[in-house]
Amino acid sequence: MALYGDNSWSINGLQTLCGSLQLHTDHYFPYRWSASNSELIRQYAKELVALAPDVILANGTPAVAELKKITSSIPIVCALVQDPVGLGLVKSLSHPGGNITGFTFVNPELIGKWIGLLRDVKPHITRAALMFNPKTTPFFYDFLREIEVTRQPAGIELVATPVGTPDEIESTINVLRKQPGSSLIIPPDPFNVAHIKQIAQFAVQTRLPAVSVYRPFAVEGGLMTYGPDAPDIFRRSAAYVDRILKGANPAELPIQQPTKFQLIVNLKTAQSFGLTVPPTLLATADEVIE
Repeated sequence: MALYGDNSWSINGLQTLCGSLQLHTDHYFPYRWSASNSELIRQYAKELVALAPDVILANGTPAVAELKKITSSIPIVCALVQDPVGLGLVKSLSHPGGNITGFTFVNPELIGKWIGLLRDVKPHITRAALMFNPKTTPFFYDFLREIEVTRQPAGIELVATPVGTPDEIESTINVLRKQPGSSLIIPPDPFNVAHIKQIAQFAVQTRLPAVSVYRPFAVEGGLMTYGPDAPDIFRRSAAYVDRILKGANPAELPIQQPTKFQLIVNLKTAQSFGLTVPPTLLATADEVIE
């Protein structure tokens, strides 16, 4: 088996997976970590396919998309992948129909949840900017179009905010802070996770209400984190890896969606912004940073 991913969760996922399968990484798991580098994604995908492993666990949409281009025979269990049907990675969630199966991470509905959380702490928000790198996560444009068609959430202008360099992160946040009623959403993206500390620091410096899918965002000072429990997804993926190693056909294993979510609120940051976090929100939080 091989593991391949585009962010630091890949390494944590490897450890979680090995623990679940009770295997040793040195003996069973060649792995690659591309750290959101597009060239490395292509290079490492070819390297792992050339090893002809029994199964590949691929973390992140870019990794899965690249693997699909070069192998239709090696079983691939995806973890933390976005919109696999819309991107053409599988035929359907219930019947993937090829060599790819696994577990999704976010869907368009989660964007509405993020906006709802931001409104809970700052009711007068009128604009939410979704910040992502189009080179690594182009599908967010489709997410936004889908949300626009359904006209949800009402009363909020949801805009795409593409970035590709650290300088663009800073300039984007500076522009947003000058626009009354603005807020920021940091969705899953290899680029975002590689720069999550910087994003959190800029958001705090500019007092910009923001929410991310990544726990380190809140730990580094960002206002809130809400998203699927990534370690749980890797633990669940271990069962699929085990079944495939025992002969199961990935085409017949349905793509599953997250079942556990975590909410982290940085109360210290909220107070420094002059925001009041509702007691009901604090009561439901998995972690409160004070």
